[in-house]
Amino acid sequence: MTNKSIRLSEVVDRFGGTLIGEQTISVIGIAPLSDATENHITFLSNPKFRTQATASKAVALILSEADHLAIGDTYSGARIISSNPYVYFAKLAQYFFHINADPVETGIHSSAWVSPQATIAPSAYIGPHASVEAGAIVGDGAWIGAGVAIAKRVVIGAQSKINANVSIYNDCIIGERCVIHSGAVIGADGFGFANEKGKWIKIPQTGRVVIGDDVEIGANTSIDRGALADTIIENGVILDNQIQIGHNCHIGENTAMAGCVGVAGSAKIGKNCTFGGAAMVLGHLTIADNVHISSGSMVSRSILEPGQYTGFYPLAKNADWEKTAAIVRNLGSMRDKLRVVEKAIKQNEANSKNEQS
Repeated sequence: MTNKSIRLSEVVDRFGGTLIGEQTISVIGIAPLSDATENHITFLSNPKFRTQATASKAVALILSEADHLAIGDTYSGARIISSNPYVYFAKLAQYFFHINADPVETGIHSSAWVSPQATIAPSAYIGPHASVEAGAIVGDGAWIGAGVAIAKRVVIGAQSKINANVSIYNDCIIGERCVIHSGAVIGADGFGFANEKGKWIKIPQTGRVVIGDDVEIGANTSIDRGALADTIIENGVILDNQIQIGHNCHIGENTAMAGCVGVAGSAKIGKNCTFGGAAMVLGHLTIADNVHISSGSMVSRSILEPGQYTGFYPLAKNADWEKTAAIVRNLGSMRDKLRVVEKAIKQNEANSKNEQS
C-alpha cells in the first residue's frame, strides 16, 4: 500500500497551529523523533527529548512555543507550533490512519450466520464465521470481524467496530463509534453465588451491560452483566487489555483504565478518573469524579474527593521488605506498649508535681 501524502499547509488548515517553514512540504506520515525520515513529520511533547528533536531527520516538527524557543536554530526543519503537541500528534495520526485505511467493507460474508430475525444495516459488515442471533440490531457502518458472536437482542451502534472473536451476550447494548478488541467478553455472568451450608447456589444474572458512545475496550477484557440492574459504561470510557469489570459496576464518562485493572461488583466510579495498571477496586465502593489511582494500588475504601491516590509499598530488596513486613505485623503490640509507657510517664509527671507541692 502506498501512503498518501499531505502538505504542511493542509495540516495547519485542518488542525490549527502556527507553521514556520515551507508550506508546500509534503509528508507521508508521522513517526517518533528517532525513527522519522525526511518524509515524516514528528512531535516533541516532553522537554527532556529536545536533544533528540534537534537530531531528528524529520522534515517537520510539532512542538510547543517554549520548546520552539529553547531549541532555536539547532533544528533546521519546518515547525508547527501548538499549545498541546501531544494532542496535535494524536489528531494528525488519526487523520493519516483514516486516509490510508483499507476500503470500507459492507455486506455479509458467505460463511457468516445471521438469523432471519436480526436487523443488519445495509452499510454494515459481518465478517467470516461471525454469528448474529435473533433480535440483534447492527447499525449503520458497523463492522463485525471474523468469529464474533453476537447473541440475542444485542444492539451494536452505528460505526462501531467489533474485532475478531469478541463475544457479546444476550441483551447487551454497544453505543456508536465504539471499538472492542479481540477476545473481549461483554455480558458474561457476574460472580454471584449464595452459600448454604458450604454449597454454592448460583444467583441468575439477569441485568445487561450497557455501553455508551465512543468507548474503547481492549483485548481480552471482560465486563460482566448485572445481577438485577445493569452494568453501565458511560460515553468516552477507555479500558485497556485484560481488565475485569464486575457485575453492576458503573464507570463514569471519560474514565480511563490501564491494563489488568480489576473492579469488583457494584463499584461506582465517577467521571474523568484514571487507573494505573493493575490497580484494584473493592466492591460496593464509590469513587468521586477526577480521582487518579496509581499503578498497583488497592482501593479498599470509598474516595469522595478528587486527587491522586496511591496505596502500595515502594519496591525494596526482599530481605528489607520482610523486615518491614515484620514491623508492620507488630505495630499493634508496639502501639499498646507505647500507650503503657505514655501512661507511666504521665503518672510519674503527676507524682513529681504532687511531691513538689
